[in-house]
Amino acid sequence: MTAPVITGWSAVSPYGIGAEVLAEGLRAQRATVAPVDTTRWRVPTSRAHLVPDFDPRKALGKKGTRSMDRVTGLAVAAVGSLLDQPGASRETETGERAALVLGTTTGSAASMMDFTRSSLEGERPYDVDPAVMPNAVMNCAAGQCGIWYGIKGPNTTLAGGRAAGLLSLNYATRLLATGRADTVLCAAAEEYSPARYWLEKHSRGAEAPGVPLGEGAAVLVVQPRENVTEARPALAEVLAVRTRVALAGQAREALAACVRSALDAAQAKPEEVWAAVPGDAPGLLGHLEREVLTEACGGAAVDRVPAVSRIGDVSAASGTFQIAMVLATAATDPAAAGRLAVVTSADRDGSVACAVLRLEAPSC
Repeated sequence: MTAPVITGWSAVSPYGIGAEVLAEGLRAQRATVAPVDTTRWRVPTSRAHLVPDFDPRKALGKKGTRSMDRVTGLAVAAVGSLLDQPGASRETETGERAALVLGTTTGSAASMMDFTRSSLEGERPYDVDPAVMPNAVMNCAAGQCGIWYGIKGPNTTLAGGRAAGLLSLNYATRLLATGRADTVLCAAAEEYSPARYWLEKHSRGAEAPGVPLGEGAAVLVVQPRENVTEARPALAEVLAVRTRVALAGQAREALAACVRSALDAAQAKPEEVWAAVPGDAPGLLGHLEREVLTEACGGAAVDRVPAVSRIGDVSAASGTFQIAMVLATAATDPAAAGRLAVVTSADRDGSVACAVLRLEAPSC
């Protein structure tokens, strides 16, 4: 089997809903950070990159969204925006032979905490709202995407922190290679919530206290090359995805080894790299990641695509957003065609991932 290809993408981002909205925002270099409404979000004075005016009921309609949480709404809206594109084929991108893989950190931390709190505060532990229980399950968002759009093939949720997007891409290529699906919608989502705010505040440490959180969801269409159509042309070939585990104090070594391994697997040379895109993890880890890619691929390659941190710390969604940003940027640069993009992720728990893509055609 030849290497699979990415034939489409879309996103719900702090720029708004849809691929073109994200691409235009990046071209215009518009800032998305803004003060948080402390009354609504129940957090101290802070700034964040929120999807503007996003509410699941407003974005998706009232039917089936009464108890839908934010991360599920973001994921469902992103998949919907992809399937509504002019080149989309519902026949192949949904149904029995279509799969969905969704990367996440924990699902919705807010839903999990709210459900647990209601059990502790109620007169009895089982005095909880049963309608809220599905939201507290990590695979709720992926399941709802499948239900809403009739995606009946394998439905998988991968909890991988910042590496989740690239881990999902790797899983998608394996589904195709083993014949489990003909099309995979490869997505990742992260929400903003008071629960996530406090978890990040107390777990980051002193090295990155002021990095604003972001939120959103991004999704890719991944298919075998033989399934490419004129309406969904190949945008990038997935040459390799490799992972490593960084033990304490060995992040630089693990990152460098992961990049070398991915380039070797792709039979690629550093001079072929058009863009090298780090995941911009908050603090020292993000700086190490950028240094490793600069040493491996050169400073020009690292600076070619807007940093994913432009839309805030989107955590589990960062890897998929990085790829979306690569495709959006390549669409306006003829020099990108036929060259490589190296995309990396590094999580503070030690997970490291690297993908190598060969760019082929404009994304929009």
